[in-house]
Amino acid sequence: MAEDDDANEVDLGISLESVATVVDQLRALQIREEADSEDAEEDQNSGAALMTESPDGQTEEMLEAFIAEMNADEQASLVALAWVGRGEYGPEEWAEARRLAAEGDAGRDPTAYLMDMDNLADLLSEGVAAFGLSIEDVER
Repeated sequence: MAEDDDANEVDLGISLESVATVVDQLRALQIREEADSEDAEEDQNSGAALMTESPDGQTEEMLEAFIAEMNADEQASLVALAWVGRGEYGPEEWAEARRLAAEGDAGRDPTAYLMDMDNLADLLSEGVAAFGLSIEDVER
């Protein structure tokens, strides 16, 4: 029976820890963007206002660097996971999604492509969930 489980296990081409790191950083960026809203300016003692004063302004750059440092297969896997999360491909089409993501558009920067996606954290989480896995189960 264990052999069947191993046969059904898909190779995502990227560790769940790396995907979780990207999702965590994206969610931190989202919180920071919300904190930068006009509401934060109205109440200088609010949590949102205090976050805008935080010196952690490098979050987006750190995330971009983290993705850029990944190898081409890992970057392609992130793109393909986002596509699965968006419903463009199903888990059964994983090999095709990864192949197309790896081919990419000539000259397309995968980091910029990913960073331009709306709701990328949710797309990645949903992409992982399509394979019966969970970002929330990854130890951090």
